[in-house]
Amino acid sequence: MKDSYKDLRVGLVGFGLDAYWEQFEGLEARLLEYLSEVEGKIRSPSRTVLNLGLVDTQAKAVDAGHACRREDIEILVIYVTTYALSSTVLPVILRANVPVLLLNLQPAQAIDYASFNRMEDRTAMTGEWLAYCSSCPVPEIANVLKRLDIPFQQATGTLHNDPECWREVEQWLRAAEVAHALSHSRLGALGHYYSGMLDIATDLTQVSGRFGIHIEQLEVDELSSVRRQVSEADIAAKLDAFHQFFEVGDDCSPFELERAARTAVALDSFVRQYELDMLAYYYKGSGLVENEDTMSSIILGTSMLTGSGLPVAGEYEIKNVIAMKIMDLLGVGGSFTEYYAMDFSADLVLMGHDGPGHVNIAQDRIKVRPLKVYHGKVGSGLSVEMSVKHGPVTLLSVVEDKDRGFLLLAAEGESVPGPILEIGNTNSRYHFPLGARGFVERWNSFGPAHHCAIGIGNVASQLEKVASFIGLGFARVC
Repeated sequence: MKDSYKDLRVGLVGFGLDAYWEQFEGLEARLLEYLSEVEGKIRSPSRTVLNLGLVDTQAKAVDAGHACRREDIEILVIYVTTYALSSTVLPVILRANVPVLLLNLQPAQAIDYASFNRMEDRTAMTGEWLAYCSSCPVPEIANVLKRLDIPFQQATGTLHNDPECWREVEQWLRAAEVAHALSHSRLGALGHYYSGMLDIATDLTQVSGRFGIHIEQLEVDELSSVRRQVSEADIAAKLDAFHQFFEVGDDCSPFELERAARTAVALDSFVRQYELDMLAYYYKGSGLVENEDTMSSIILGTSMLTGSGLPVAGEYEIKNVIAMKIMDLLGVGGSFTEYYAMDFSADLVLMGHDGPGHVNIAQDRIKVRPLKVYHGKVGSGLSVEMSVKHGPVTLLSVVEDKDRGFLLLAAEGESVPGPILEIGNTNSRYHFPLGARGFVERWNSFGPAHHCAIGIGNVASQLEKVASFIGLGFARVC
């Protein structure tokens, strides 16, 4: 069923004024061609574009608005091709009732003044000018929307040869895709919160209501039951997959590898059964040997799921697995992390976490390490160790917010080479423009939970658009 809603549905409408078409020969056809070019630029394999054509009267606007409802669009892209009345634009926006992106696009950087002024027909000159007149009605439209408290976004530039403008358009469409994916996602909540971690507890009604995510409450007992049914052939296949996916050291015992493989196979089945898109888990496992066996052998399987686009967060960190999912949807990773220590001599912050690591942002192959204890948790077994790729990174936290439910908190920094703590966890060294002290104090001032998601590249501006599209607050530390 979810595949039926896989694509983002984009409504595209061009606006003009019907009085122009008889006055200026060829203008309507020219603007329709520009509209077709915009459609080609915003279309992608993950988007369905509903091109409603050139709307030039109030009656056509009403029809277009109803078409937006019938076609279930999720973002309305308005291309203002020339002057258009705000009374023509408003009915579409009101009936569509989705986020609005206004495109103020000229066909070229500037009118060729010399050629323009050599034209002998002043009517033709006016028609040529009107083809460049997209900026004229934008203040009128913005005025109306502002007075009605209707949010809107803008992209201003040229139809051709303007990478800055089209990068902005693409970021808004990517934000819409992230919001769409989240609102059709299923989050598995397996087990319960880590006792005493008050910061990570959250209101599941707010999670579902703000992001549109369905939350499936899951029992560790059921996962243990599935694990019991795993075949030897499936275990052998998973062991082969481990050796392809990880760097498995000689100190990893066959017994522990087989235990982890059995759990990984069961997890795969569990995820398919509940059609999950992300998973948050924690369970002490004490008092029942089978459940302890399950939960202490889960890290390799959860790392493989995380690397395949299904992020998994330990310690039942529901807010943070959403942050991880957002980063993964943007193609930049999303690995579970927290402060480990500060290196004041190098002006760095050490960050990492036990549990799953994200293979797509690892500096080298993820190493599998045997641990005699999981610090602060029941059991022992195999864990993973990795560093995030050296270069630009972005941190993201989903933070409780009294006004809008949640806000997205972001910071850009750099993953830098150097010694890490080789303790069988993900672990990296990060430099921030504010310095270690400045970053830590500024980040903490927003009151985030102690976990966050780390991704590669500088994507804070993209995350700000995601927050805006969903209707959440946004704060950037650096």
